[in-house]
Amino acid sequence: MIQSGEAIFVAGHRGMVGSAIVRRLQALGHTDILTATHAELDLTDQARVRQFFGDHRIGHVVLAAAKVGGIHANNTYPAEFIYENLMMECNVVHAAHVAGVQRLLFLGSSCIYPRMAPQPMREDALLTGTLESTNEPYAVAKIAGIKLCESYNRQYGRDYRSVMPTNLYGPGDNYHPENSHVIPALLRRFHEAVRSGQQEVVIWGSGTPMREFLHVDDMAAASVFVMGLDDATYRAHTEPMLSHINVGTGVDCTIRELAETVARVTGFQGRLTFDASKPDGTPRKLMDVSRLAALGWRAGIGLEDGLRDAYAWFLEHHAVARR
Repeated sequence: MIQSGEAIFVAGHRGMVGSAIVRRLQALGHTDILTATHAELDLTDQARVRQFFGDHRIGHVVLAAAKVGGIHANNTYPAEFIYENLMMECNVVHAAHVAGVQRLLFLGSSCIYPRMAPQPMREDALLTGTLESTNEPYAVAKIAGIKLCESYNRQYGRDYRSVMPTNLYGPGDNYHPENSHVIPALLRRFHEAVRSGQQEVVIWGSGTPMREFLHVDDMAAASVFVMGLDDATYRAHTEPMLSHINVGTGVDCTIRELAETVARVTGFQGRLTFDASKPDGTPRKLMDVSRLAALGWRAGIGLEDGLRDAYAWFLEHHAVARR
């Protein structure tokens, strides 16, 4: 259990996932939540991270901080994606250990699995094949994060856990025109098409790849659930060197189906065109969530309802919606 009164450090609290986890913790009555902006704490700076942990009494850590982006961003900035993510993971995990923090939750990504992993992807598919080339540096960093946690558990008896979410979306998402993931990119593009009266929206790729999408509030609920499991229950459903847990819905759709749903949500009534000259990425990414289901948790937000919630947040908060 996450004990009330023990400080919970949420690294990356301004990101989509981190902010959702803070909301979830607050909804459950946790008041001692510790956060730090990038200006206050650069997680790639080892000395500053060590000092931060030394200056605060921290009971639990949620490592939600990461450098993230879509296919374009991963292809354009591979060095930043592997370096910054490795540094943040190493610094936070080691500083937590040195400070005596017993429980930590590391958030990874479904891209850790091989490009052609059997579907749905089970946890034991890790390290069984070649990664998708478009995001390999990011995936390698996330795999390293899992192994960091497992190594500190093995050597020092820590309780550092890892959850691997499928593709996430929802309030707080990144709507950058070039560096965003597929759902915010589509929501923005369809929104702008409706506002400008366009009759066509062009979408990268063939539209045939299949993807699974999880609302970030479901991800936050699952993360807090996994972190709060007692040690015996967690260990009964995992293995020392295969300790990560998939988080998803267990349901996927084609990119074409996703685009058609986004069109309904935004009110776009024109035609959809798919540019097959652009990269598709992995052909299919569906998570096997049976391990998490056996522990007692399932996603509760359907895709169309979740997209309507995400679009409402975009309309309310994003500058593009007000221009």
